[in-house]
This record gives sequence, C-alpha cells and structure tokens, in this order.
Amino acid sequence: MRPGRRDALVGLDVGTTGIKAVAVSEDGDVLAQAETSYPMAIPQPGWVEQDPEHWRRGAERALEELDVAPVALGLSGQMHGLVALDGADRVLRPAILWNDQRTAAECAEIESRVGLERLIQLTGNRALTGFTAPKLLWLRRHEPDVYSQIESILLPKDYVRLRLLGERAIDVADASGTLLFDVARRRWSDEMLEALEIPPSWLPPAFESPDVPGAAGAGDQAAAAVGVGVDRPGPVSVVLGTSGVVFGALPAFVVDPEARAHVFCHAVPGAWHAMGVMLSAAGSLQWFRDTLGSRDGYEALLGEAERWPPTVEGMSFLPYLAGERTPHADPHARGAFTGLSLRHDRGALVRAVLEGVAYGLRDAVEILRQLGVEPTVGRVSGGGARSALWVRILASVLRFPLERTKVDAGSAFGAALLAGVAAGVFADVHEAVGRCVRVTDVVEPDTAWADAYDAGYERFRSLYPALRPLEAAWG
Repeated sequence: MRPGRRDALVGLDVGTTGIKAVAVSEDGDVLAQAETSYPMAIPQPGWVEQDPEHWRRGAERALEELDVAPVALGLSGQMHGLVALDGADRVLRPAILWNDQRTAAECAEIESRVGLERLIQLTGNRALTGFTAPKLLWLRRHEPDVYSQIESILLPKDYVRLRLLGERAIDVADASGTLLFDVARRRWSDEMLEALEIPPSWLPPAFESPDVPGAAGAGDQAAAAVGVGVDRPGPVSVVLGTSGVVFGALPAFVVDPEARAHVFCHAVPGAWHAMGVMLSAAGSLQWFRDTLGSRDGYEALLGEAERWPPTVEGMSFLPYLAGERTPHADPHARGAFTGLSLRHDRGALVRAVLEGVAYGLRDAVEILRQLGVEPTVGRVSGGGARSALWVRILASVLRFPLERTKVDAGSAFGAALLAGVAAGVFADVHEAVGRCVRVTDVVEPDTAWADAYDAGYERFRSLYPALRPLEAAWG
C-alpha cells in the first residue's frame, strides 16, 4: 500500500464485457473510477462463454488503477453464470453466461420434474435459459466428463471473491437467480436440489448481502437498485440500458402466478424485490441507428423524433427484437412497425421506437403493481436516460416523475454502499442510501402527452396477441 492513498469504500462490478470499479467516500462522493474490459466467446450460435480468469485479472487491474486504500470491498456482478470447479478449485470449463441460450430442453425438463406451479412457489420464477440450474443439467447431459469432476459451483462475482479473498460464499440476492434457492425462506431449496439431483455440498453458504464474508455483495440489479436509492417500497428503479428493467422493493414475499416478473431476495436484509425485464430497450434505438438510420448519431435522430407528436399519428413499434421476457416469456417474439403512412419519415420511426420501449417498460410497471409495488417515483439510469426527450416520453407513459441521481456508477456504486454497511460505516442499507444517494433533477409527466399515451398503450398491448399467430405460422 503506497503512503498517502485515500481511504475509500470500494465497489467492483463483474460485468459481461468488463469490470467497473468505484471508490466512494463515507458521504457518497466518488473519489475514483476504473474500468477494464475482456472478451466473450461464442463457440456455437446461441452459446456465450467466458474465461473466469478474465474476471480475476480485470478485478486486480481495476483495484490497482483506483489507487485508494479500501476500507471495505463490495462485489456485484452478472447473475446466473455457472463456474464449475473441481476439488482443488480449478475451473473445469469456461463459464456459461446469463445470456447463453442452449438450455431450452433442460428448462422444459425442470418444469416437468418440479411442476410449474410448485417451481414458481419455491423459486419465484419459471425455468429460463439464462438461469444457473438448467446449465448444470446441460453439463450432466452433454459433458458428463466435466460434470463428474464438479466439487463446487460459483457465480461470477463469487469466483472473484474466492480468488481475491479466499472466501467461498454467495449473497441471497444473487442466489435467487440460480433456480436452486427457496426465495421465500432465503435459503437453498432442499426440494429443488433433490428434484434435480444436485448435491447440496456443491453450493456455497448463502448470506444476507452486507454479511457475506470477505466482501459484501449482490447481483447486479439489486446492487444497482441500492445505488439509486430503491431500498424500500416507494421509488422504483427504471433502467434504460441495452435491456430495460423496472425494479421495485416488495412489502412482502409474493409471486406472480404466471411468472411474468422475477421475484428475488433484495440486497436489503429480510426484503424482496420484483423485477420486470425487457430485452431490447436502448438496444432498439441502437439497432435502428445501425440498421435503418444513417451515419448520423443519436443526437440527430432524437432531434428529428422531437418534431413528431405523441403516438406518431397512429404508428407503433414492438421492441421484441431479441424475443421478450416481461410480460411475454417468448424467445420467438419479434419486433414490428405498424401503422406506417406516406407522411412518416425517419424521425417518426425513431419516435415510435422511443414510445414502444416506454410502453414495454409500462408493461413491467403494471405487473409490479399487481404484486403490491406502488411506484411514487422512478429513479432512471442507463444510456437512454441521457436523452431528455426519451425520459419525458417515459415519465408521461408511466405517469409518475422520473429522477436522476448524482452518481451514475451503476452496480459498483451500490456494492460500495453495501461494503460500507459491512464495515460499520453505515448502520444499515437505509442509512447508506439516505447519506449517499442524491437526486439531481426531476422530469415530471406531461399531462397532455400522458392522455395520448394511455390510448397508444392500449393499441400497443393489442399488437403482440394479434401478430403472434402469424409469427408462429412462419416459424
């Protein structure tokens, strides 16, 4: 440790494309940030893998670049990924990531073995290809030599904890995304492990987020929610990134009988959250720019969109470019423009994209409301939140104000706050949020736009059931 380095709470986010690190003061001021990148491997269509050693090396480089003296370390990271280890803690194969799609047959097997209704009661979710348990079943079926050597499994950020600190552990928020966790009771599910024939000894001990040995932690979405102040019912996190997320703290554990939204343990001890996920949010605008736009950047496209009125004279856009998760758990759903006329130009198409994404996020809000989430305000983040027009549209579609916070460091900032709780700097997560999360500006709904968007939303909702039979017919 070099003399003169500042004390700081440090958060590390083990992301899909790189590590993000942030050093934070006890009052929530960002002292330093660092970022390192690493590759993904796509060995076959639909497969996504990564070498776990990339995460360790990236974490070490990011910590060195921060050049601070860590008072405490917090970890967040991509959820659901599978790291399989042998008895000497050697990695047996590349990690299978959250966005890998190879396990459709295994998901069907899990729902058949456990029963869909019981599965949702136990885990708060249905079996999705991204989750961890189907990956284990895939290994058992397709790579039995690897499977026979497994002595333990970890999720990505917890592999980093093992390598940096020598601790084998997981938090309840990240464990909730494995499909092996009893979310209501906040412990590993004996029933799920028995049904899937997975040895309990493979699993790390599970702790509340601030109590994880070595480094507090949470899955990326729970940590990000703490970082924008969603630590209790009231505010919701609205992420307008490549994918879109609406995240709300629940007053008590409850599940959606249709599992249209995820229900996981929150990073706040004893609390749960519901989360709706759409797969192509700001990614829809990026697709438009890259495929149908021109060499003009986002600023030019958004300027053209601003000239069109709400609902774009009856045009709608379905943002299902990569299938969808909430509210339609349908990997075969597809995007569409409808209502096109000769009057519509490039700006009209862009405006329809912005509105279609906003409607998709409203779908998630409506489902969360059915689970007991009553949003009073949204904390908006992600690349799309930098557009004043898009945030104004989104606030008007959702019919509640959207706030931006001072620190836009995502999950790493929330992990740093959790580290502060673990170190005793804050009494609990609520105090950490109260001291460190600051709102910088508020975007109110436009009343006239909101009335128009209510009608536009009803039209949007009618499109998926109308078009789905055509998509099914064409395969």
